[in-house]
Amino acid sequence: MGYMASSTFQKTLLFFILAPSFMMAQYTDVINSNRPGRAVSAYAVGKNVVQAEVGLFYEQQDNSDLNFDSSIIGSDIALRYGFFFEQLEIVYEGSFVTQSLSYSNLNPDETRTDFTRNRIGAKYLIFDPFKNPENNKPNLYSWRANNVFQWKNLIPAVSLYGGATFTLGDNPFYVGDPNISYRGAVATQSRLSPRFVLISNIAYDRIGTDFPEWSYAISVTHAFRNPKWSVFFENQGIKSDRYSDILVRTGLAYLFNENFQVDFHLGSNFKNSPSRMFAVGGLSYRLDFHKDELVPIDRQSPSQKPKIKKKSFKKKRKKNKKKKKDSLDF
Repeated sequence: MGYMASSTFQKTLLFFILAPSFMMAQYTDVINSNRPGRAVSAYAVGKNVVQAEVGLFYEQQDNSDLNFDSSIIGSDIALRYGFFFEQLEIVYEGSFVTQSLSYSNLNPDETRTDFTRNRIGAKYLIFDPFKNPENNKPNLYSWRANNVFQWKNLIPAVSLYGGATFTLGDNPFYVGDPNISYRGAVATQSRLSPRFVLISNIAYDRIGTDFPEWSYAISVTHAFRNPKWSVFFENQGIKSDRYSDILVRTGLAYLFNENFQVDFHLGSNFKNSPSRMFAVGGLSYRLDFHKDELVPIDRQSPSQKPKIKKKSFKKKRKKNKKKKKDSLDF
């Protein structure tokens, strides 16, 4: 019976240590990547952590209204750095693509090459339901209590994002846009159970252009029994006068070690103007310069201070008396 309890506890602890998507703290012992997918975590990478998230993708994009077929090859990159506070990170996000278009009418074939995403911003965590470590302790006496859904798990961590999008030169994907536009977003993250995490984003992008854009992303991640493997499902919606769409994605991620993760996913939309199907492979790697800060005892919250039991001094006095008595008897 003791062995079974110990084994259950070890498995529960393993999920908290190894699964990067389920670590509810700013800094984690394993990499905390926003890949795969477009939805971003509410949590920062951690102070003094430098992280790169890179992907390569191929997309078939055809438009029945404009009578063209096209293939797109491109790369994504996100560079994230945590500084000043555990809750704060700055991030650069870029997507550089080459699109080859073949028209079914008399129009000549065309090739477009430029950034479809080129922005820098900052994200700050404003609310963390797991800030108090007492709220995140596993129940050592009940496997079920640690693994079933609880209503309190729906309370999300919340972060705010603000940034700027740069459209440089004659970008064929954003004709007429100013060189700088702005973006604001809200990201939330809930741990539904040790194996399930729910992330949602709402963003208002290209503020200051003739075609501002609303978007949302909802992503659910599930860890397998081997927590180095995880699967995700994502729904993304985009709404603007220039382009509106709904996309779905699904894929896998594998954690090689605490600083290195690889991923692969597929996705598509549901319309013909244009129709989109894509495949994406990527990796995430971090340079970890994080150091835990020592908090003076007078600045610690009550939950951080060691608890002194009511009868601890009484027990200590009894123990000392017994020792003294034993030494005299001897």
